Amino acid sequence: MNANSMKRMRKDPDMLEEYDFSKGIRDKYSKKYKEGANVVVIEPDVVKYFPGHDSVNQALRSLTQIIAKQKKLPKSLL
Repeated sequence: MNANSMKRMRKDPDMLEEYDFSKGIRDKYSKKYKEGANVVVIEPDVVKYFPGHDSVNQALRSLTQIIAKQKKLPKSLL
């Protein structure tokens, strides 16, 4: 069955009738997002080096340390 022959729901054309959310958990991540989580899309060529959120956060923390050190240097050295 190709994408053109799949039946779409009337109320939401982006949803297919075949989707089953009967075992879904409502508001599973809502508390985390309310606390300030950010969603970032990582390009495929980068994701091979950063397979999960821990590796991304570690790399960004390292960069923030470098940036902080550079800001302490005189502008003539930057």
